[in-house]
Amino acid sequence: MDARIITYDATRPRLSWTDTMEAIRAGHTRPRAQIGDLFLGPSDGTLLTRGAYVEGLGYGVKSVTVFSGNADRGLPTVQGAMFVFSPEDGHLEAIVDSRLVTEFKTAGDSILGARLLACPDPVELLIVGGGTVARSLILAYGAAFPSLERISIWSRRPEQAEALADEFPSHSASVAAVDDLARAAGHADIVSTATMAREPVLRGKWIAPGTHVDLIGAFKPDMREADDALISGGSLFVDSRETTIGHIGELSIPIAAGVITPEDVRGDFHDLVSGGAGRRSDDEITVFKNGGGAHLDLMVARYIASVA
Repeated sequence: MDARIITYDATRPRLSWTDTMEAIRAGHTRPRAQIGDLFLGPSDGTLLTRGAYVEGLGYGVKSVTVFSGNADRGLPTVQGAMFVFSPEDGHLEAIVDSRLVTEFKTAGDSILGARLLACPDPVELLIVGGGTVARSLILAYGAAFPSLERISIWSRRPEQAEALADEFPSHSASVAAVDDLARAAGHADIVSTATMAREPVLRGKWIAPGTHVDLIGAFKPDMREADDALISGGSLFVDSRETTIGHIGELSIPIAAGVITPEDVRGDFHDLVSGGAGRRSDDEITVFKNGGGAHLDLMVARYIASVA
């Protein structure tokens, strides 16, 4: 049986941000996944291979290269493919462009975390970062939160933030670049970070009570976006304990320093979706680490294959 080849350009117009979010939510009503990750290569040119098995969804393997310098070459930072195998007999059902899976999984992960943890009807979103993920976040958060009136973008390169904001003249919310990160963070209802930072760019002292913080960028042990004050001062949640604690610098660095312990993570998607964990008050600062994982890729790839 021949596997279907699912390409980005042919399939992206058929996909919905909110349907992606619901596919991830539904996937977390199933038993916990079996997962395994493999990182190879130097920090500026890594091969990342992630595999998962989810009962009822089958098997998935995503293998991508991550080259941080590719933007300067006019090439994508992340390139690869997702392989989806049948739960019944193991045959290869689909090969999906990894760009498609990653784009919708990453933003879908974050908007589900925000829907489960942010205060209702947020008005202002701050996006830290001006790259490909930031572009997806403008679209995904706009779809998930119709109450948004303002979306601010901050980037280390102001011209990048300005160029991205200029792409959205008719968005349902006003989209504008900002140059004062501390001020913007203090006014936002939701702060979403999507950088390649290895040192914190977001400070706990900037964040107002009731804010939801969505940390996306750090995906390796030497990467982090939030400082110790934010990580230890907010109520900490993750998409998956298995793919974040002990694997990603956002958590492993403060754990190693004794700033927090693994037990300070109050819940992951299985806990949040079941109602076993969540926001406890309007003044609570919730901090959500979007760490990804092959099980999330598989949930999203299954959704993509259903509409492709």
